[in-house]
Amino acid sequence: MTILVTGGAGFIGSNFVLDWLAGSDEPVVNLDKLTYAGNKENLASLEGDQRHIFVHGDIGDAALISRLLVEHKPRAVLNFAAESHVDRSIHGPEDFIQTNIVGTFHLLESVRAYWNAFSSDTERNDFRFLHVSTDEVYGSLSRTDPAFSETNRYEPNSPYSASKAASDHLVRAYHHTYGLPVLTTNCSNNYGPYHFPEKLIPLCILNALQGKDLPIYGDGQQIRDWLYVKDHCSAIRRVLEGGRLGEVYNVGGWNEKANLDVVNDLCSILDELQPRADGNSYSTQISFVKDRAGHDRRYAIDASKLEKELGWKPAETFETGIRKTVQWYLDNQPWVDNISSGAYKDWVNKQYAV
Repeated sequence: MTILVTGGAGFIGSNFVLDWLAGSDEPVVNLDKLTYAGNKENLASLEGDQRHIFVHGDIGDAALISRLLVEHKPRAVLNFAAESHVDRSIHGPEDFIQTNIVGTFHLLESVRAYWNAFSSDTERNDFRFLHVSTDEVYGSLSRTDPAFSETNRYEPNSPYSASKAASDHLVRAYHHTYGLPVLTTNCSNNYGPYHFPEKLIPLCILNALQGKDLPIYGDGQQIRDWLYVKDHCSAIRRVLEGGRLGEVYNVGGWNEKANLDVVNDLCSILDELQPRADGNSYSTQISFVKDRAGHDRRYAIDASKLEKELGWKPAETFETGIRKTVQWYLDNQPWVDNISSGAYKDWVNKQYAV
């Protein structure tokens, strides 16, 4: 038995592959395009592990996907592949349309052909396509609105979230039109090891240690639900094992916090674990910058469906998860240096001539 993971060198995808192979002997075929945020160094601990088969490629490459499906015969395909940064989608939405919408379409078409070719009903019934998405498809909440549930209407507000909403709709349509056995998860803001430093938490950790400003959009009171990435991985495994076909499951950490509070928390942890030489707090490096265009004010996930149906709960509070995250960055300076310098891309260019 084998699973195929797309986007498995990115932040969430690489954590999932590492988590999967730490607890299972079932091989993983890992397809990743290695765009700027895809980093094969995230998977360095799997070097020489025969259970991990890495393939450099694009989910939009139908011929490649079809070949991998026929060759490896996975029992499940998990789609993590996505362009995921809101700011980048505002300044250049085309890549998001191509990967998140067109790429997902081509992936679904290849998977549908593979699934239709199964020779037995047992194979068809056991197969799963799990699509990993985001809470941003639901839009924005006020401070008093109830958290997003799976029945909330989609109201995406950025090119990124609109592209993910479209991909979610495609996945749903392939289930209702063709019978493809799909599952969809919509997660809240992830944080943890191997996070590319364009997002709030890793950016502020790295900037703090380098003596740079810690940029906070607007007044810093944008609220997000924070989910430790390893908790997200355990939720995906649980949905893959027991989720009802065609269903959507929201995955959240039950940790609503304002961005400014998040940064103050990580500054306090850094003050304790690696104090500044001048004795001042890292919080003195906080600066406020012009707010992002169309910035959603609040996201919050109601993960009670996942808890009630499948018995999943996050293992980490924000307090325990953020401490583990800060410690990981302090303990993995070579990874940080390669990311900061761009050296990881030099290696990719030499290996794959991209």
